[in-house]
Amino acid sequence: MDSAGGRGARARRETRPAAPRGRGAGKGAARSPARGRVAGECPSGAATLRAPRTDGPPARGGRSARRAPAARELPAGAAGGAEALPAPRSRAPAARAPAAPRSVPTVPDGALAAPARRPPPAADALRLREVLSRLSLPREDVSEAATLVNGVISHLVQAIRGKDSCFSSIKPKSAGSYYERVKISEPNEFDIMLVMRVERIQLDESDDTGAYYYVSFKRTPKEKGFLKFLDEDGKLSAFKMLQALREIIKQEVKNIKDTEVTVARKKVGSPAITLQIKNPPSEISVDIILTLEAQHSWPLSTRGGLKIEQWLGKKVKREMRLESLYLVAKQNKTEKVLRGNTWRLSFSRIEKDMINNHGNSKTCCESDGPKCCRKGCLKLLKYLLEQLKMKYPKELEKFCSYHVKTAFFHSCVTWPNDSEWHLGDLDHCFQQCLEFFVGCLQKSQLTHFFIPQYNLLNLEDKARHHFLSRKISHELNNGFPVFHKNY
Repeated sequence: MDSAGGRGARARRETRPAAPRGRGAGKGAARSPARGRVAGECPSGAATLRAPRTDGPPARGGRSARRAPAARELPAGAAGGAEALPAPRSRAPAARAPAAPRSVPTVPDGALAAPARRPPPAADALRLREVLSRLSLPREDVSEAATLVNGVISHLVQAIRGKDSCFSSIKPKSAGSYYERVKISEPNEFDIMLVMRVERIQLDESDDTGAYYYVSFKRTPKEKGFLKFLDEDGKLSAFKMLQALREIIKQEVKNIKDTEVTVARKKVGSPAITLQIKNPPSEISVDIILTLEAQHSWPLSTRGGLKIEQWLGKKVKREMRLESLYLVAKQNKTEKVLRGNTWRLSFSRIEKDMINNHGNSKTCCESDGPKCCRKGCLKLLKYLLEQLKMKYPKELEKFCSYHVKTAFFHSCVTWPNDSEWHLGDLDHCFQQCLEFFVGCLQKSQLTHFFIPQYNLLNLEDKARHHFLSRKISHELNNGFPVFHKNY
């Protein structure tokens, strides 16, 4: 090639424009040409994970493109099964005002969404914040409902203590979403644990899940009232204790003045005694859960669980594992002969502490500290499942809020830093939680947060898991129409 030709080629190379980089590309995923989508994001029914950009032309001046950060390794049950989720991308504030939201056409389950029609992230975030604002409970309603429930429970506890010496030390302890401050829609459901302390007990596993146990006394208990609740094998019968407690409550609710309280019909396999409290124009449901508290070391099945070292810290984990062990009266349905003498490990007290003190830093979400979107994501997860269960009651009857709560805890461990849950990143964080849960559903594997060997998704229900996976992906691709159908 002659010198003139060489100079012309060099001139063309030098004047070639540098490849555009999306906002935040240096720290996370690069923007794709489609508005509002991150490179690696698939609009299909199986919501795939964002991946950092690793290809593309070199940077200006012949320098190599900046290396993408390594993806963080996921625990068992993470979305997709093949790849690990990257650390959430950093998103600096946009220099220009966000474009007005566009209407989004409905995409059938499993179909691909048109890239250009995907709503921009700003619109998604705005919609999710609107949903969260609707889920907030009015303070006046909460106060009124709590006062009513506390009055009923106080009356019943006093009566129960006097009716049976076995229940003389019983104490109420709060549990559930209301006391975790993630209750949604209405303050019409409460969970109350009636706790009895037991000493010198022996625990024997009833199956291979590591969650269900037989309880027996190593020595004759000081409180002789327990003896009538032992079965022929010397095991403490949850069925007998629940039956006795139910009879006391059924008689005592008749003596409650100024409030109409009834005991709901017993649900098969449920560990709760459900009260219905009239609170015109609505009704309040209170689940009373018989619970044993023991100063007992955690069973071997919990070893390897509660992996919160990077999230809440090693010290917090040690303190939690030193707390009392709780067991609730719950029938193990996998037993060939249902005898009603099994008890299930309960970690609701620790779950409440983790949700209320959820920050990697001690000041997270304090009045003068930085705010995160963890609780907002959990509320949205619970609400999405609740709405889908209302729409498909038969197909989704085996799913409950504990499934999404467990997926949320695993998400908190996967992304442990407060900076990864910035309040302004609600849409991104919620999508990450959903992708994790969808991955669990697709593999039919959702590990219990405290008992690693216990899979909360029954392998016999794979069709149901895949059904819910498709419905969540449909909602994700179409801007969550189920959130807005009544508004």
